[in-house]
Amino acid sequence: MTDTQRRGRRIMMTPEERDAYLGEQRTCRVATLAADGPPHIGALWFVWDGSSLWLYSITRSLRWSQLRKDPRIAVVVDDGVEYDELRGVELSGTAEFVGEAPRTGEPCPGLDVPERLFPAKYFGMEEMPHDGRHAWLRLTPDTITSWDFRKLADLSRQPPAEAPDLAR
Repeated sequence: MTDTQRRGRRIMMTPEERDAYLGEQRTCRVATLAADGPPHIGALWFVWDGSSLWLYSITRSLRWSQLRKDPRIAVVVDDGVEYDELRGVELSGTAEFVGEAPRTGEPCPGLDVPERLFPAKYFGMEEMPHDGRHAWLRLTPDTITSWDFRKLADLSRQPPAEAPDLAR
C-alpha cells in the first residue's frame, strides 16, 4: 500500500486524516470490470479497519460475478458540494473473498473486525445480522490516492517560495 502520491501531495490526506475520513463516510462507489472490458460502478456500504476496506456485497450481483472472473477493483469514497470542499479517497487493488458465500454467520476469525464495525456503523447494533444473500469482500489496496481541497485555502495563504538566485 502506498501512503504517498506524486500529484497533489499538498492536498493529500495524512494517514490519520484518511483513516478518520473512511471511518465516518458511509457510501463508496465500487468499480469492477466485465470480461469484455467495460467497467461497472455501483454504490455500496463499507468499513475500513486501518489497512483494508471491507465490502458487504450481494453474492448474486453483477459486481460479485465480475470479481469472480477478474478480481481487480477500484473504490472511491468522496464528498463535498463546492469545489473548495471536495475531498475523497481512491483505493485500488485485488478483491479477496472472505468467509462463506453467502454469509450465514459461521465462525470465521478473519471477519471479527468487519463484523464488529459494520453493524455498529450502519445499524447501531453489536452483532452482525446475516441474511444469506451477502458476503464479504476485502480490498487491501495496492494504491491509495486522497485529496482534501479544503487544504487549498491554507496553500493560498502561504507566502510564495523564494525564487532561486540564478546569478551564482
